[in-house]
Amino acid sequence: MQPVPSRFLIRLARKCLKHPNVPLTKGDALLDLSSEFTLDSLCGLDVQEEFAEMRMCWNAHGLGIQATIKGKKQPPEGDKSRPRSSDGITLWLDTRDSRSSHRATRYCHQFHFLASGAGPDQEDSCFVQSKIHRALQDAPFCNPSEIMFRCINEPGGYFMEAFIPSQSLAGYDPEECPRLGICIQVHDRELGDQIYDSTLDFPFSEDPSLWSQLMLVHPDQDEKPIKKKSGKGSSPKADKTSKKEFES
Repeated sequence: MQPVPSRFLIRLARKCLKHPNVPLTKGDALLDLSSEFTLDSLCGLDVQEEFAEMRMCWNAHGLGIQATIKGKKQPPEGDKSRPRSSDGITLWLDTRDSRSSHRATRYCHQFHFLASGAGPDQEDSCFVQSKIHRALQDAPFCNPSEIMFRCINEPGGYFMEAFIPSQSLAGYDPEECPRLGICIQVHDRELGDQIYDSTLDFPFSEDPSLWSQLMLVHPDQDEKPIKKKSGKGSSPKADKTSKKEFES
C-alpha cells in the first residue's frame, strides 16, 4: 500500500458530453454511445487492473451511463440485498458538487447497477439504490421503475447501459450546477475492483471529498471551469482553470 493514491495528487475533472437524443426511442439500445463519451480511468497510476470501459452522457432529462466489462471466464454473481459485494457498478453522484464536506448531503446518491442478483435464481440483472453511510441527510429514493437499465451477458463479460432521469436526481440542474461530484466502482468477484478515482484503502463510499468532478459540457463547447461561489451551489460564471486541475 502506498501512503496516498497517485490520483489524489491531482484534482481530477472529467468532461461528460451532452447527448440530446438519449434515451433512444427506437431499437433495443438506450444510449449507443461512441468512443468520444469514454471516461479515462487512470487506474494504472495506482496499479489497478482495468477491465471495464465506462462511457457517460447527459442532457436536460438526465444522465446516461454505459459500461463494457471484459476478461471474465465465469458468469456474473450477485445478490441484490448485498449490492456492494455483487458483480456490477456502483455509482455515487453529488448533483451539487459539495466535496468540501466529508459527509454526504441530500444531493448525494448511491446507485447500484448489478449484472445479476435478482429473480428466482438470482441470475437477472437489476438496479438498486441505497443510503450512504454516515450521511448528514439521505437523498430521496427514486422509483426503480423510472430507471431505464439493461444488461447483456457476452462472451468473456457483459455490457450494461442505463439512463437516470432528472426526477430521480435530487438537485440535478445542468444550467445552475454544471459540475457534479462522482465516484465509480466496478466490482467483480473474479476480476477485482476498478475504482474511479480512489483505492479500497480509503472510505470513498461515504466521503464525498474523495470523489472527482464530472463537468457537463456540450460537444462543441470550449469548456471553461465554473468558479464556485462561497457557500451554496455553483456560479454559472466561467473562470480560469486551477493549475492543479487535470481534465481528461
